[in-house]
Amino acid sequence: MLILSESQIRSLYSMSDAIQDLEAALIHNLDGKVMNPHRTVLDFPEKEASALYMPSSMEPVGKSAVKVVTIFPQNPSVGKKTTQGVILLSDTENGEHLACINASYLTRLRTGAVSGIATKHLAKKDASSVAVIGTGAMAEEQLQAVLEVREIKEIMLYNRTKEKTRMFEKRIEELSPGYTGSIAIMDHPDQAVSKADIVICATRSETPVFSGRSLQPGTHINGVGSYLPHMQEVGEETVLKCSKIVVDTIEGVKNEAGDLIIPAEKGLWNFSHLHGELGELASGKIIGREDNEEITFFKSVGIAYFDLAVAAAVYEKALKIGVGTQVEI
Repeated sequence: MLILSESQIRSLYSMSDAIQDLEAALIHNLDGKVMNPHRTVLDFPEKEASALYMPSSMEPVGKSAVKVVTIFPQNPSVGKKTTQGVILLSDTENGEHLACINASYLTRLRTGAVSGIATKHLAKKDASSVAVIGTGAMAEEQLQAVLEVREIKEIMLYNRTKEKTRMFEKRIEELSPGYTGSIAIMDHPDQAVSKADIVICATRSETPVFSGRSLQPGTHINGVGSYLPHMQEVGEETVLKCSKIVVDTIEGVKNEAGDLIIPAEKGLWNFSHLHGELGELASGKIIGREDNEEITFFKSVGIAYFDLAVAAAVYEKALKIGVGTQVEI
């Protein structure tokens, strides 16, 4: 079995790779060549913790995977990470277990990549400014993906904690050394959003992080932070202003995306208003942006076969290059 760490994955697999591999995976799913059962959740109430098991398989790549993620909120008090994850990759031809891969970075990478695919189809072709609301770890790959698909000249950052924003600014210089545009730290999220062609929301907020009134015509929004029914980083005012809302999976957002569930429960909006799923957009089954005035929104809560797509690609690349540690099990 091959063991791959985060640093090893970073050394051999890029955002461009992930976007390409996920575009292919979206088409495979649309063609019915992906199995993606419901995840299993084990709760540990005494620790306020949980473990999530997410299986999937993809016929064209001949691989299956199970991602295991544990969330233990009390861990920082004993010097451990709150969230820890691994992906077990197996061969669907002979059942051999091929690799155990760090899941934390790959999860962020594939989440960024699907936003990149959505941005490619929904943002204005000449979009040149991006607002990043929430500058935690997830936002790094979100921004990388946008930089991959659009020629960005202006980045505006907002986080409730200014120090985190300054740290994120330094990370941009490390992760995207080719970026030559401006970077500004904003005092208010509406200030950033009002000047942006693309808005990235990557927070765990339970209330909207910017006002829908601050959006300019032609804005595209990627919402990836809120992933539970009570979370709502993108408010109903924004949802109602959007001419096209595309989601990673309709089933997923109906169960997990508070951004859409809350306005639906209030009777302000209905899931029948969705433009469609990302796979339909990537395949051309549904149309992307049609003019420079419409406001568009991509909402992602994630699905297991996204992890499988990147894990399988990383494994194949690692074998070719000779990266990773082989162990007997």
